[in-house]
Amino acid sequence: MAAKAGAIDMDKAEKDIKRKEGIIQSMTPLERRKPELIKATRKRRIAAGSGVHVQEVNRLLKEFEQMQDMMKKMKGSGMMKMMKRMGGMKGMPKF
Repeated sequence: MAAKAGAIDMDKAEKDIKRKEGIIQSMTPLERRKPELIKATRKRRIAAGSGVHVQEVNRLLKEFEQMQDMMKKMKGSGMMKMMKRMGGMKGMPKF
């Protein structure tokens, strides 16, 4: 039963990745480089081109922005400091 649930989760994850890939492919190269350019009319075009609702485009853009912020924080504070704040990673060597 657990294996079946895992397979369902994998199917869902694969569909999600395909949907995101479709959204990204519906963007112009400039929009991919500068997502801040994507306003309402561009979102509607991207959604129509990828076969999803505008909310899906908004969700992807928000996820991207959150990841970008997280990467900036990791770069600024350093990964080791971040790991120390999280209590370190058990089983990892100490530096």
